[in-house]
Amino acid sequence: MHHADVLILGGGLVGATLALALDRHGLSAIVVDPADPAVTLAAGFDGRASAIASASHRMLEVIGVAERLAGQGCAIRQIRVSDGLEPGALDFIPDAGDSALGTMYENRALRRALADSLAASTVDFRPLTRTITVERSASGVRATLSDGSEVSASLLVAAEGRNSPTRTAAGIATAHWRYDHAAIIGAFHHERSHENIAFEIFYPSGPFALLPLVDDEDGHRCAIVWSVKQAQGPAMLKLSDRAFLAEAEKRMGGFLGRLSKASPRASYPLGFHHAAQITAERLALVGDAAHGIHPIAGQGLNLGFRDVAALAEVLVEGRRLGLEPGDAQLLDRYRRWRSLDTLMVAGATDTLTRLFGIPGRTASAVRRFGISAVNALPPLKDRFMAEARGESGALPRLLQGMAV
Repeated sequence: MHHADVLILGGGLVGATLALALDRHGLSAIVVDPADPAVTLAAGFDGRASAIASASHRMLEVIGVAERLAGQGCAIRQIRVSDGLEPGALDFIPDAGDSALGTMYENRALRRALADSLAASTVDFRPLTRTITVERSASGVRATLSDGSEVSASLLVAAEGRNSPTRTAAGIATAHWRYDHAAIIGAFHHERSHENIAFEIFYPSGPFALLPLVDDEDGHRCAIVWSVKQAQGPAMLKLSDRAFLAEAEKRMGGFLGRLSKASPRASYPLGFHHAAQITAERLALVGDAAHGIHPIAGQGLNLGFRDVAALAEVLVEGRRLGLEPGDAQLLDRYRRWRSLDTLMVAGATDTLTRLFGIPGRTASAVRRFGISAVNALPPLKDRFMAEARGESGALPRLLQGMAV
């Protein structure tokens, strides 16, 4: 039976990053992932992209992933928030000399960089594999895998996404609800440069986000996250590329010029979920297994990366004290460190979603007043920019750009 310090179920962006962070600090990990690398690493843009906050990016630098992403990301140097196309936008612009607010990467590039890093590490990565049985007890974790092998570990980490079967099996309750929204995601080329600006345009039907991507041989590009009413999602996917781009151009008021070359589009329902607890005996939840939020502020993946940085620091420091990774004291420290932050961010995004979704002229006037107020208050504006960078709260060392 193969033994490791940590058994991670799920080798997506969060699970793979945790495995590499632990490996970089001398803790062994087995990653069990049912996905097929031939599919997840296939060439071609699949429409998905993520904004990596500057703090999260520092962690990727420390664990050796960022160097594999060189030249593939587009820095976000400004965020513009507006209520529809009304005047009075709120612009978040860092001071000269400050770091960018984040970097946009195609998810495929992130997956490739993580896969290459895993291949160069001592992580025991097992793709196309799932668990058949998992047993947690006071003495440790044992699992039987679909390839017939058995593995054991001190700690089990669930990084399986929002429908985590491990969370369900552990009897951990979740608060959850669905918004009447579906997110249409994709990308397109546009005539004018985005100038490294991310645009968040709020309509009563849902937010419309444009996120700058690195230019390619065909010109300027943006990713789009377009929230529409749930019932409209299927129809939006059925539109021809030409009709879809015409609708998008209308929503944008043409400020990026003519749109062209739409990527494949996908749609997924939007919801909120929050686990009542993120730890149990010899178990820790990370990423979407622990919390899922509306993409209104682009913080979902970064919340998962904050989980990774905190859990890695807790486990590495515990090892120095002679404690094994599954020790209840360490799990309690992780729980206390992450619970408040995730709840605060989740609550803030839910409030924003509801506030900006109220129809009518009066609601719109109130939103524009709020935008103007934030614009006029530098301390409040700085706080929002710190949130966008992922630099609020008690930052783990990895998010500060330091090894644990």
